[in-house]
Amino acid sequence: MDLRSLKTLKSLIVPGGVLVLAASVIFQGTFGAVSSSAINFYYYAVFAAGLLLAWRFHSSRLLFAFLTLLLSHRALEFFSGGRVASFGPGRIALEAVALLLPLNFIAFSLWREWGLIVAAIFPRLGLLFFESVFVAIICRPGEMIAPVFLRPGVFTWTRFPTLALLAFAAAATVLLLRFLLYGKPTESGMLWTLVAAFLSLQSGGVGPVATAYMATAALILVSSIIENSYILAYHDELTTLPGRRAFNEALLRLEDPYAVAAVDIDHFKKFNDTYGHETGDQVLRLVAAKLADVTGGGRSYRVGGEEFSILFPGKSVKDVLPHLESLRAVIESSRFQVRAGQERRNSAGNQRGSASDVRSQHLPAQERRSVERRTGARQAAATRSKPRSSRTSAAGGGDHALSVTVSIGVSGPDAKARVPDEVVQAADKALYRAKQSGRNRVESAGSSRTAKPRRNIA
Repeated sequence: MDLRSLKTLKSLIVPGGVLVLAASVIFQGTFGAVSSSAINFYYYAVFAAGLLLAWRFHSSRLLFAFLTLLLSHRALEFFSGGRVASFGPGRIALEAVALLLPLNFIAFSLWREWGLIVAAIFPRLGLLFFESVFVAIICRPGEMIAPVFLRPGVFTWTRFPTLALLAFAAAATVLLLRFLLYGKPTESGMLWTLVAAFLSLQSGGVGPVATAYMATAALILVSSIIENSYILAYHDELTTLPGRRAFNEALLRLEDPYAVAAVDIDHFKKFNDTYGHETGDQVLRLVAAKLADVTGGGRSYRVGGEEFSILFPGKSVKDVLPHLESLRAVIESSRFQVRAGQERRNSAGNQRGSASDVRSQHLPAQERRSVERRTGARQAAATRSKPRSSRTSAAGGGDHALSVTVSIGVSGPDAKARVPDEVVQAADKALYRAKQSGRNRVESAGSSRTAKPRRNIA
């Protein structure tokens, strides 16, 4: 993901950053003091909802993130007696939690999400148990000074040891990088949760303000669960484009003028049959990435299989034709690498053909010639239908740089197609004509116009 992108910045800041900002304004007394009873209700309601949602959505990562926040705050309340302590077990507990909490978030972010199964739960429970034992030992009654690695550092503006500050910085870096790599709400949610937890500990860890910040940290995790559920419902997981549900809802909001384009990958089944489904997924991601950057104000959707749709609100068919032709040319000129091992299906087919040749040797001469003719015809057909490679490596002769093409049909509202569903059907018919006319071209509904391709590769 590109951090300079407005969409990326929005998904990073909203809602986590907004919630942290709102908490800092509200609970620091900008609009007057908030009662302790209201803060306590906010605290318990958010944690109860968060634990329930994490359990319901089978997310072990978020469930243990909630437990880490809850146990951290309850440990501070217990060892400090509910008051900010400048020494003794309360202060030692604050310093220990400030170190362990960000380290836990690093571990939870890197651990794979396996759901609520025993293999996922026991290691995390074991980690929290040993950390609880460690804190209980160093905060036992009578202890006045923390271990050396937990003692305050050179920074006077914070209550934390230097090692704890480094742990927070490392955790924030890891979570930010993971968000930029994967773009998931869970990663940005955990990042802003860490910020809210830092503000809670910086406020002393106990008391109304610290409790409100810790509740806000949990609320951010709740919002990330909801945001992630929304993305799963409205976006395609493989291509990250909006899915059919989002497309159907967008159709209801369209107002004349608008244009709808239907896009289909040429010979996609042959990519799967020749190179396997992994290569097919690679083709889908490649095309989706180009569709996501379509110009002309269009928004792309994956509506099924190798089929995509593009909506152009406020544009006519004439307006969008140059943008669709540019999109077609960009996809045609793209290349991706396929390794020799991915042609396993084709190799298996060749092996089956060789076996047929061996068996045909034991047939009578006339039948053997008939089998050979049929086998040769099948091999010739497979050769003609196989997606072409634009380059074969000299070493080993196995790696291919393949290209892919798309056919596009576009339509807008007119006398024959007035409502969006009819416009979509008209675009599908135009797509069918593009396929019938040789593929790798753009066809508009109700017109014989054909955008002639430079070459038909796939």
